[in-house]
Amino acid sequence: MWALLINPISGSGKGASVGTQVAQFLLTHDVEFSVVTGESASALIENLHDFISRFPDCDGVIAVGGDGLLHCALQILTPAQIPIAMIPAGTGNDFVRTLGWPLDDFDEYLTRIISTPPKPMDLGLVEERWFGAILSTGFDSIVNEKANSMKWPKGPSKYNVAIAIELPRFKPRHYEITLDDREISVQAMLIAVANGRSYGGGMLVCPQADIHDGLFDVMVLHPVSKLEFLKVFPRVFKGTHITHPAVEIVRSKNVTIRATAVAYADGERLGDTPLTAECVNGALQTWIP
Repeated sequence: MWALLINPISGSGKGASVGTQVAQFLLTHDVEFSVVTGESASALIENLHDFISRFPDCDGVIAVGGDGLLHCALQILTPAQIPIAMIPAGTGNDFVRTLGWPLDDFDEYLTRIISTPPKPMDLGLVEERWFGAILSTGFDSIVNEKANSMKWPKGPSKYNVAIAIELPRFKPRHYEITLDDREISVQAMLIAVANGRSYGGGMLVCPQADIHDGLFDVMVLHPVSKLEFLKVFPRVFKGTHITHPAVEIVRSKNVTIRATAVAYADGERLGDTPLTAECVNGALQTWIP
């Protein structure tokens, strides 16, 4: 028995339509499954809890939605050691981008899910919360705060509008960062603690991050002028920003960040720093190309 976990409002309704496609695929291939959904995030998680309690030895969870749904599901499925496959139907879909599956053609992916065993991958653990892609604090978190408070525009363009609002008044913060082998005291615009490669819908903030090495890639963006930031920012979509002299990337299994700042992981608000994150090798079972 599989759980087909569907967030119907992901991607402005894309979750519902993609969920229907996945259900049709499973029916065609005679796969036994139960649809788990809900009208809110809390209802979804409550219903997933109920399914797992009834089927603790289920084959796995096929989740249709975005990175927010993944973040919620990880908190239940990782401790239970139940595999999850993420079918992209959100705005960013950075977990699926990190795994390397296509974002718009699911047949090969679904065939692999129902016919082969899952494989382990690393996860981040921060203050007893799991994350799959990237934990960040600094300018991007401030932008997230602004975007989440905005009712207009909808979709990815909201993030760009929030950048335009926040950048003129943004100032670098002071961070104390403790790694496995050193401590860093630094003024920075942004800190990214990366298990996966991208966030924000394909921004390759740490393009060389590896989900099997048991280490985070920790990216520090040292202060640059607003003009220089605007020149360098587009390069993040190809990952070429890492050659800029203001960008520093180090690797560490454990990371503690002390600052006066808010942090996000997988696009979800974690809260204020200080915080400590650990990269847990092989914590999650999923399907990888």
